Amino acid sequence: MSEVSELTSELSSAAEATVLRKMAKLLLEGAEHKAEELGVPMVISIVDAHGNPVLLYRMVNALLVSTDIAAGKAYTAVAFKCKTAVLHDKVQPGANLFQVESMVSRRLVTFAGGYPLKLGKQIIGGLGVSGGTVDQDTAVAEAALAYMEAQCLNS
Repeated sequence: MSEVSELTSELSSAAEATVLRKMAKLLLEGAEHKAEELGVPMVISIVDAHGNPVLLYRMVNALLVSTDIAAGKAYTAVAFKCKTAVLHDKVQPGANLFQVESMVSRRLVTFAGGYPLKLGKQIIGGLGVSGGTVDQDTAVAEAALAYMEAQCLNS
């Protein structure tokens, strides 16, 4: 790789990390607000495009197990480049991805609450939310995404 290519790659990675940090702050604000509205303490996890942690926030009284589940959802959304909810049926007995969870070293979570984070069409990270029912986790994650989008449009 040429020096120019390496520099461009480093700059784009740095810019991506800066954008992801800003997104993480907004996602946390939106998620926490919705979780408080629902009265359900949640764990919010955000990872970068490589599945590395960027943010892990556990609200007071959130279930301890939700820490691992939220992180797993965020990682899974990045690893599969999709919402984790779409994987549920694909990992059932007889389906194409049956037992995929046992084939990888990282924890995969294949039910709702995980979302890829995109900058344009490029996935730059993942969001995982856990602490309530699947519907509550989904509501908090989607509220976080909507809040972030609204804040970005208003700035």
